[in-house]
Amino acid sequence: MNPQDFEAQYREAMAETLNDLQTAVLLLVQVQHKISKIGSSMQHISEQVEEFIAEQKAE
Repeated sequence: MNPQDFEAQYREAMAETLNDLQTAVLLLVQVQHKISKIGSSMQHISEQVEEFIAEQKAE
């Protein structure tokens, strides 16, 4: 293998690997956002249930 072929293979492999890393980071951001939304929804539901239970006990 000559140096030019080696360099071309190296650059192609690095570009593909960096592209995969960028894709993984973007997916991770989406997952973090989804987890945050789920946490907020769970907190809201929990507050509603607590209010309902308090109202039921007050009657």
